[in-house]
Amino acid sequence: MSPVDRSSRSAGGSESATLRAWLVDGCLAALVLLGVSAAIVADVNDDSAGPSMAAYAFAALMAVLVFARRRYPVAMLLVSAAVLLVYYTQDYPAIGLAVPMAIALYSAAERGRLWIAVVVSASLLVISTVFRIAEGDDIAYLLGVELSGTAGLMTAVIALGDSVRSRRGWRAELANQARIAELERERETDRRIEQERLRIARDLHDLLGHTMSIISLHTDVARESLRDDPVAAERSLIAARTATDEVVTELRATLRALRSPEDSPLPGLDRLDNLVETARSAGLVVHVSREGEPVPLPAVADAAAYRVVQEAISNVLRHAFAETVDIALEYHRGQVCIRVRDDGIGSDSEPTTGWGIVGMRERLALLGGRLRTESDHGFTVEAWIPLDETS
Repeated sequence: MSPVDRSSRSAGGSESATLRAWLVDGCLAALVLLGVSAAIVADVNDDSAGPSMAAYAFAALMAVLVFARRRYPVAMLLVSAAVLLVYYTQDYPAIGLAVPMAIALYSAAERGRLWIAVVVSASLLVISTVFRIAEGDDIAYLLGVELSGTAGLMTAVIALGDSVRSRRGWRAELANQARIAELERERETDRRIEQERLRIARDLHDLLGHTMSIISLHTDVARESLRDDPVAAERSLIAARTATDEVVTELRATLRALRSPEDSPLPGLDRLDNLVETARSAGLVVHVSREGEPVPLPAVADAAAYRVVQEAISNVLRHAFAETVDIALEYHRGQVCIRVRDDGIGSDSEPTTGWGIVGMRERLALLGGRLRTESDHGFTVEAWIPLDETS
């Protein structure tokens, strides 16, 4: 899927989610309006002047406040409580506490403001009880029936909101752990492949060094004995040829092991969008910027650049507790700079062990590059990869 297709799909999904949110809030607002209006109409035995348009206006106002519950849950809760208190000062029909405040209490708890919801609900219960006792209501009935029933309903609403929040956080954490595990598996696979290739590189170095020494020795012997002892010269040339055949055979086998299948090329910066999408799906806000004229990178340099970004993002997910990651690609003459900066907690000291930073530094050192890290209001990884060394 191309970046344009992903962007279109993401935009469509965002619009659909926004529409669903508005529809849900519209239904909840209608429930508040109908519930409060029904309570006003039902209170026909009250000594007040009876239902009036002003009372219904308060019901409409409390319904409108529902649309602020996602963005401003605390403000919506406090304003709803204030509107309810003002309503009762006007001697309008009683509408209770639980029905008009249910959505506001639920939303505050569901958005992680549990203690504010508890304090507001407790305050409303205390104020209501004190005033009703002062007005001469039956204390036994008030405390034994109405207060316990209202407190139970408000507690249930708050508990429901908090349980929804907890479950959503639990599911998000599970999803995030699954994504981190996937990145870890990929990193472990890459680490093993890299170790195997380094082992093969050492074997090649030893093999070529040993074989070239043998060939050099025999060719020297052949050159010196060519005129005086042709038989010895021939034996030396045969030995050199045999050594050459053996090293060619081993080189072919090694190259077959090193050669990547055509359907599994080395990852490069062309897969950066996939890596960014993975980070975003884990909850990070990722910004990517490019400076300079992008140039095609050699395969080894391209893979190293990709691995640096991959490792940096993996470290952010596992350790940084960050919300935002900025990825900058700067193309300079003869080199490319990759900078990954997060807004997490940073680190007291630069890590010196483990495959992460050390692995990136060793990978770049093989290409003649360098790595710099900085921990200041977050963590920054900066890699410089020379292009001429890797061509």
